[in-house]
Amino acid sequence: MKKLYNTAAHKGYLLCHTCHLLSKAATHVHSIHCPRCGTRLHSRKPNSLSRTWALTLTAYILYIPANLLPIMTVTMSGKGEPDTIFSGVKELVLGGMWPLALLIFFASITVPVLKLLILTYLLLSVQFKSSWRPKERTILYRITETVGRWSMIDIFVIAILVALVKLGALATIEAGAGAVAFGGVVVITMFAAMSFDPRLIWDALENDHE
Repeated sequence: MKKLYNTAAHKGYLLCHTCHLLSKAATHVHSIHCPRCGTRLHSRKPNSLSRTWALTLTAYILYIPANLLPIMTVTMSGKGEPDTIFSGVKELVLGGMWPLALLIFFASITVPVLKLLILTYLLLSVQFKSSWRPKERTILYRITETVGRWSMIDIFVIAILVALVKLGALATIEAGAGAVAFGGVVVITMFAAMSFDPRLIWDALENDHE
């Protein structure tokens, strides 16, 4: 037997997206505003699924040129050529810069891919009204949102790497055109996580018991 979860909206309460005040919804009022900050209240973020889908798909599209276009040029002992993310990591490994290679691989490949996959999974689970493990899916969303707040570290890594390695006598690193597309992926995934409403995960369980 499935456990019944009652949401605040089902009990007649609305959460303000600005100041996070929980207010009792008046049934006779067409438009409800937060009594503390005046923001218009909604039971769920308007058009959450469509906006999150649009942003996530855009991030997928931008991720292609972000990986195909040169993201940086590594020059060692006067020799070098433009590198994509993968080839750049390979050059760093061959140059003996293992810590930098691991940092670039984690920040530029692992984190963005995981964020996109998790967002896609959450969107599909809500779209198909899945009631499977809502608590675990909520935790997944929280992880994605938390990582999203620090996603700009992907760009900071490249910027700091360019500045620091240029100080060396044997190697220099310059940012490439792929960094622009990759920056777009980072920013758009942040907005996608912000536009997704995790309360939709729990709505399916409530609807199962109506």
